[in-house]
Amino acid sequence: MMCNKISVIMGIYNCEDTLSEAIDSILAQTYNNWELIMCDDGSSDRTVEIAKKYVKRYSDKIILLQNQKNMGLNYTLNRCLNEAKGEYIARMDGDDRCMNDRFIVELKVLQEEKDIAIVSSDMEYFDEKGVWGCISHPEYPKEKDFIYGTPFCHAPCMVRKEAFDTVQGYTNKKQLLRVEDYHLWIKMYEAGYRGKNIHKILYQMRDDHHAYRRRKLKYRFNEAYVKAMVVRKFNLPIWNYIYVLRPIIVGMLPAIFYNMMHKKHLAICRR
Repeated sequence: MMCNKISVIMGIYNCEDTLSEAIDSILAQTYNNWELIMCDDGSSDRTVEIAKKYVKRYSDKIILLQNQKNMGLNYTLNRCLNEAKGEYIARMDGDDRCMNDRFIVELKVLQEEKDIAIVSSDMEYFDEKGVWGCISHPEYPKEKDFIYGTPFCHAPCMVRKEAFDTVQGYTNKKQLLRVEDYHLWIKMYEAGYRGKNIHKILYQMRDDHHAYRRRKLKYRFNEAYVKAMVVRKFNLPIWNYIYVLRPIIVGMLPAIFYNMMHKKHLAICRR
């Protein structure tokens, strides 16, 4: 039944301390019909050296591409997509890790639910002290859910390649940096594709408690830009424009209020 090839696309950048753990979590998957396509986005540390060691050891399964300079995640992932030979595309980041049954659980959904093109899962956040939070989204996101933010965790996702081909991959625009996935889902839903979130933790993102506070204001404007697009493209009621300003307003709040609001998004998730 599960003989379809999965292409894992991974943009890597200055992740020498974490890359091995990320790749090892792919090598440990219970489903092994996959290829890993990494693209280095101008790293200045030993990231490429470490990646090349894995390519040498697993030359039949791992490919390494290199950008001449830092180009951003949109461009980098599109380079990976151009090399992908799998029927399904899975994401992975070079500083994260996933559970060893991730691929087989996600693939099962895509094979059993033919109307689903995007599948993701609940996701934990961890740092050097251990797991400190978790995020979960609606099981079957509707167009109206997009106004609250991206309805799928990007890093744990697996998507039918057909959907990527239809929307021509990620859109390479400066206004979409850090929200490239949010925009991608909009394009796919606009093209008629739909998705599902598995309410089980299949992925862990390396992050610290205060990373969200360091998000630059320009990226908050990028999020507002995409939210305005949601209202227009999905013909949502005009009052939804109040959500367009939310990323900018929240970013200007004192830390104590920001922390309180952020904690509300960290749900209790199931393993």
